[in-house]
Amino acid sequence: MDVLQQTPERATVRRRALAAVAAAAAVLLALAAGVLAGWAPQVRLDEALSTALYAGDDRSALHGALLEVLTTPGVAWFRVVVSLPVLFWLGARRAWRTAAWVVTANVLVAPLTTLLKEAVGRVRPAFEDGGASYDTLSFPSGHSSGIATLVTIALVLAWPRLSPARRRLALAAGVALAVLVGLTRTWLGVHFLSDVLGGWALGVGWTLLMASAFDALPGGRAALPAREAS
Repeated sequence: MDVLQQTPERATVRRRALAAVAAAAAVLLALAAGVLAGWAPQVRLDEALSTALYAGDDRSALHGALLEVLTTPGVAWFRVVVSLPVLFWLGARRAWRTAAWVVTANVLVAPLTTLLKEAVGRVRPAFEDGGASYDTLSFPSGHSSGIATLVTIALVLAWPRLSPARRRLALAAGVALAVLVGLTRTWLGVHFLSDVLGGWALGVGWTLLMASAFDALPGGRAALPAREAS
């Protein structure tokens, strides 16, 4: 397939990605506005679900350790460890533009999340062995934005190399992992539902925006080539 034939497909992919970025930004802004305004329906739902899902101050040490393990994919060091082999592989292929996108999306999502936390200023849930033990702010969830970033990077990178069936499996696995990490934040009592949803929206929107900026979307200059059919 020549470049002229690819151009409409690339344009379609880019439009869809930017539409997803806009949708994610709208969700993030709407949730932030609800928190800042103290919108009663959102606050009530957050508090009710937070109380219902919290694992409890009296949870066992084993239960707490399990939740900490399950929430780990959302932390920054986990993203670094997972990304390093990929970056070495990209370096061996001299895919510098692709590597730059992966690094930029991965590294900058954390300070961006912190900036939003400071702008919104939401305190964490007031559970004694949960959010009350944290000094940092709550909206959006850094674990949720981190795992959404990691999953989105992996899907965008792998998409051209996967068959349609494997794409569906990869998408389902990625969504399941993001949901699991998000749930652990409420089970641990350190975030409200709005925080988790906002984190997911931030991670997905930010990563797709950077993929578009670096031309790393499928079919782009920084995308991996499609696997040739055998």
